[in-house]
Amino acid sequence: MKVSLVQMNSQNDKAANLATAVSMVNEVVQKERSDLVVLPEYFAFLGDTPTEMHDSGETFPGGEIYSTLSELAKDNGITLHAGSIVEREGNRFYNTTLVFGPDGGELARYRKMHLFDVDTPNGISYRESDSVARGEEVVTYKAGDVTVGCAICYDIRFPELFRALRDKGADVIVLPAAFTLATGKDHWEVLARARAIETQTYFLAVGQTGTHASGKKACWGHSMVIDPWGHMIAQCSDGIGTTSASLNLAYTSTVRANVPVANHHVL
Repeated sequence: MKVSLVQMNSQNDKAANLATAVSMVNEVVQKERSDLVVLPEYFAFLGDTPTEMHDSGETFPGGEIYSTLSELAKDNGITLHAGSIVEREGNRFYNTTLVFGPDGGELARYRKMHLFDVDTPNGISYRESDSVARGEEVVTYKAGDVTVGCAICYDIRFPELFRALRDKGADVIVLPAAFTLATGKDHWEVLARARAIETQTYFLAVGQTGTHASGKKACWGHSMVIDPWGHMIAQCSDGIGTTSASLNLAYTSTVRANVPVANHHVL
C-alpha cells in the first residue's frame, strides 16, 4: 500500500482551504500513485471560536465538503481519509473523520472521542468541548484488504483506544491532528511511536502546521509515517507539504510474530 500524507496550514476560509486540499491531493496522487491519502484535522476550516466552527459545519451526507471529497476520491481512484470536519447533526456538532473509497462512496465516519480541553504551558487555553460533542464508537474500515483504524489528535494520549483498534484487526492506524506547537515539540513523536510500537501497526500521524486564529495559535506539523517496530520511515518538512511511504504489510506479521504482545495481555 502506498500512502501519502497532506500537511496543511488551514485558516478560517473554507473555500480556500478546500481548494488547497483538492490541489494538494491531486498533485501528490499524480506524483506518487498513492492508494491512501490522508488530510489533517479540521483541514476545511480552522477557526478560533465555537460560533465560527459551527458555521463551517455540514450535515452528512451532502454539503460542499462531502460532495467535493467524494468526487476527489473517485476521480483519483484512491481511498481518501479526510482528516476531520465539523459535522452538524440537529443541534449537536462533532469533530468527524470521513473516509471515501475509490468509487466515491463513504467507507467510514468517526467522531472524535477525546476532546482537547487544556491550558497549555505557554498560557493558551483550548476548550474543544465548547465547540463539539464527543463520539462513542471505535471505527475501522477496509482499504482493499487492509484494515484501517480511526483516531483524531488528542485521542493519541489514550492508549486504550488504540488497543481496541488493534483488537478490531487494524493493520494501519490513521491520526489526523492539529497538534499544538507547545505540546507537539515534546510529545508528538514520542506518543506516535509509542502507539505504533504497542499496537504493532503502521501509524500515520498527519498534522496541521503553522499559525492560525490571526496568529494566536500554532500547530506543530511534522506529519509522519511510523512502522510497526516504531521507526519513522517518512516525515514532512516544516511548512505546507506532503510525504509518502510504501507500507509492507508482511512486516507487520513479522513484528507481531517476533513479539506477540497481543497474546500476553492479562487485563
